[in-house]
Amino acid sequence: MTTDQSDATGGTGPAGGFSGDRPQPPSGDARPAGGDAQPSADTGQTGADAIATKTGPDDPGAADETAKPGRDGGTEGHGRTTDGGAGTAGEANGKDPSTDGTESTDPWSAFGPAPDPVLTRPRRAIRAVGRFLIHEWTLATVASLVLAVLMTWPTLRYPRYTLPQDYWDPSLQSWQMAWSGHILRTNPGQLWHSNTFFPEPWSFAFSDTLLGYAPAGLLGSGPQDAVLRYNIMFVLAHALATLGAYALARQLGAGRIGSAVAGVSYTYAPWLLAQAGHLHIISNGGIPLALAMLARGHGWSLRYGYRPGRRHAGWAFAGWLVAAWQLSLGFGIGLPFAYLLAGVVLVSAVIWFARRWVVRPVKRPFGGRLFLADVLGGVVFAAVGALLAVPYFKVAELHPNAERTIDDIRFYSPPVLGFFTAPAESRIWGALHEGARDVLPWHPEMTLLPGFALYALAAGGLFFSVWRVRHRIFLLAGVLATVALAMGTRLLDGRFTYVPLFDYLPGFSGLRTPGRLMLWTTLLLGLLAAGAVTAFCARVRELAAQRIPSWPGPWLRLATLLPLLLVVVEGLNATPHPVVPQQPPVMRTIDGPMLVLPSSQALDEPVMLWSTSRFQDMVNGGSGFTPTSQARVRDASVRFPDPFSVDYLRQLGVKTVVVVTGRLNGTPWEGILDRPVDGLGVTREEVDGAVVYRL
Repeated sequence: MTTDQSDATGGTGPAGGFSGDRPQPPSGDARPAGGDAQPSADTGQTGADAIATKTGPDDPGAADETAKPGRDGGTEGHGRTTDGGAGTAGEANGKDPSTDGTESTDPWSAFGPAPDPVLTRPRRAIRAVGRFLIHEWTLATVASLVLAVLMTWPTLRYPRYTLPQDYWDPSLQSWQMAWSGHILRTNPGQLWHSNTFFPEPWSFAFSDTLLGYAPAGLLGSGPQDAVLRYNIMFVLAHALATLGAYALARQLGAGRIGSAVAGVSYTYAPWLLAQAGHLHIISNGGIPLALAMLARGHGWSLRYGYRPGRRHAGWAFAGWLVAAWQLSLGFGIGLPFAYLLAGVVLVSAVIWFARRWVVRPVKRPFGGRLFLADVLGGVVFAAVGALLAVPYFKVAELHPNAERTIDDIRFYSPPVLGFFTAPAESRIWGALHEGARDVLPWHPEMTLLPGFALYALAAGGLFFSVWRVRHRIFLLAGVLATVALAMGTRLLDGRFTYVPLFDYLPGFSGLRTPGRLMLWTTLLLGLLAAGAVTAFCARVRELAAQRIPSWPGPWLRLATLLPLLLVVVEGLNATPHPVVPQQPPVMRTIDGPMLVLPSSQALDEPVMLWSTSRFQDMVNGGSGFTPTSQARVRDASVRFPDPFSVDYLRQLGVKTVVVVTGRLNGTPWEGILDRPVDGLGVTREEVDGAVVYRL
């Protein structure tokens, strides 16, 4: 079966055997009634001879019409005679088998089926490994990994020295993974009280934490290992997103090529290229993967509806665990996912009981195990969400300036033009859309093009698809609703879309960039496109069935792969990969609490990365907001070293100030090295490109 043929059937056709339009072999032995192979009274032929004569060589069952030894009748006593009975075939021919010294064989045994070979344990293991290697999900996983490496290149070219897009937020997130691994290994109770933003508590919750990547943080130490870890997780996040969306489309009923279109378009949509510096946004593969597992566990698909025989409690529970892990990577995209799951559970429960007891009082099996898996999985998911939310509520209580306002939402809300504009990192559209980006108030968060090819395929999926019409309408409604939400306050000032969520849903006020909800629009567009491509592949198979031989020709094969090729090409990147600022050697030996100058939101993020050698306490830190205490330190340190700044830092608990001389130009601290320290009780030392002040 070719790829296109299997894709057109949704992967549900037989793996081997005879096709439906070919004559089937007989299921059993086609012997005459009674099963005896006695000679014919009229012709002297055995029963098998007579049958062979009647059927002829072209009959599909002729080869199976043999007399088998060990049955009642003349062939049972093969090689011996009975008193008054017919002898063996050898005796009938006038030969005595005893004179040959060997037993004569049945001449018809050559036409019998060969016995099944008895495989040894090593050969069985080899066969099992071979089946695993060519399994669909093995191939899908390998293809996702290979595509991720190629589509994110040159991320893995110099993985210990460069970071994708810029070295600000990626440096922060490299530190986050390193900190979570370090503290879980040394003192897990201090997880949320990190070494940055000294002396502020709960500082690890000042931004999304990527806590789900903590196991990776257990490996390696220092800035170079942190950068390497980030780049590896960056590539793996793309692979997981592709595999997750592919699995969701396959579970819903799409074919292989259609599902590949959904997976690639979801992962490599042009608008996501602008998010290359935000690993917590790129790490979205757990969303479609969890939905696929939950749908699989509940025996539900978009194409075939509810099938009780396909329920599996284990898959449902695993889906809840994956959803909890996705939530642990950050609330930026995890919070809308949590509310979506809550809505799906509520609506599904209402529909279930309505169909079960009100509309159609028909017994719809669910199962105690599945119910228990949902309850336990839902509890785990809710518990993870609640435990992760506690530090963020603490931060909101201690730092009122961390709370987002509707003005922040208005600033980041994209216009309609943004949904047709690609970011500068797009290799295909980046240069062509430069003028459109200049019109946008904040283009890094407003260039939301999911791909013109995806738009076209999804539009085609409204009219030509394997999905039912009502399902296409639901998907279209989801696309329009998520676009309206992604526009923030741009649509009717957000009064009926984003603002109610901002005002009434807990935690939603912490999300300042509504455009990131485009993630859901992209997923829904991908499912519409998958339905269209699957229907197209089915049509190709119908056309191929009229050919001799009946498989698609080269042009038909190319036609089925063209949609996939288009979405891949639109996802090509031109993302810069700058070299990470080198860690000053003094950072590997000095103790904290410390302050590194110059200090600002952007400059402090590489400093956080530098601290991964020792994780000493430091005032520096970068996040989505600036704590009041940190702002005061920066203001006071502009005059450092002077009596006021030295006393203020001592009262705060700072023992050391490190000035990185190569970063002073153009900052408020540019003249700091010319100021004397006489009479301040401060020592000054120059160490490899840095000046260390000990208070």
